[in-house]
Amino acid sequence: VQLQASGGGLVQAGGSLRLSCAASGRPLAYYAVGWFRRAPGKEREFVASISRSGTSTYYGDLVQGRFTISRDNANDTVYLQLKDLKPEDTAVYYCALDQLIREGPNRKDDSYYQYWGKGTLVTVSS
Repeated sequence: VQLQASGGGLVQAGGSLRLSCAASGRPLAYYAVGWFRRAPGKEREFVASISRSGTSTYYGDLVQGRFTISRDNANDTVYLQLKDLKPEDTAVYYCALDQLIREGPNRKDDSYYQYWGKGTLVTVSS
């Protein structure tokens, strides 16, 4: 499976972006999907996750209420809508796939994921 994240860019504080994660090689419906980010000089951080069907989502505390994860299995794509962006949201954003069936929607642990894509850079100016 290969993943390609896109949609990053430069945006002013308070602005919005929509990130996409496109999968190829196997239908995305087989996987739960997570988004993570890594800011300069910081460790990788969980952002959001979504179940295989899309009925369950889970968010990191810092983005809850501002970011929305969704998926379109027919087009093998997962989205991350970013709203009310802040300078501290500046980071490289990565999508990742978890092929295992797990109890509950919480997939904060990056060890859960078997496949990772190259990231897309989001820069928020103040």
